[in-house]
Amino acid sequence: MSQNFFNSTRKIIGAGVNYKEILKLTNAAKPDNPVIFFKPISSLISTDEDTIKVPKVFGAINYEAELGVVIGKKCNNVSPDQAMNYVAGYCLALDMTGMDFILDARPKGLPWCLGKGFDTSTPVSRLIPAEELGDPNDVRVWCKVNDQLKQDDRTSNLIFTISELIAYTSKYMTLEENDLILTGTPAGAGPVRDGDVLECGLGDIVQMKFNVKDE
Repeated sequence: MSQNFFNSTRKIIGAGVNYKEILKLTNAAKPDNPVIFFKPISSLISTDEDTIKVPKVFGAINYEAELGVVIGKKCNNVSPDQAMNYVAGYCLALDMTGMDFILDARPKGLPWCLGKGFDTSTPVSRLIPAEELGDPNDVRVWCKVNDQLKQDDRTSNLIFTISELIAYTSKYMTLEENDLILTGTPAGAGPVRDGDVLECGLGDIVQMKFNVKDE
């Protein structure tokens, strides 16, 4: 599989509200099922590009560092016990978010897609082979803004595990080779604006660094 797996990605599937610390901070109940949303493939950028653009319609956008899971072969209606057999590898991802838009849309029951799907809203790293990452269920996810640490947690604190996310999503749609599942972001997400420098990583395995610029 090419390191530039995203060139043939057909779906980006995101999981919202998927870290235990977020539930503690918001005093919210655990969701009965994963909270799933979609991002268009036109939102993908790689580390070959160095700029995340803030659309004119947003005053600021939120950073959300995440572990991404890359599907290796077609699967449908798989069980959690089977799910990891369909993983090709992993990546570091940012789920950039127009949070003001989503905070307005959410109480009205409106879709999130415009707040999640703008150009440059899904930066991704190279493909990380499973053996290089180690245990995907216990990897550090961190993010810095202007060299200040903002997010720092481990995937051991996911509410729904990788295998549960794959199994749940595959009940509703076929997952295909190079589809990307974003597993959720730790507590600490917040806004970035023109001129900020955003850096994130999965432990010491892979890092990404982007400049934030107005459109």
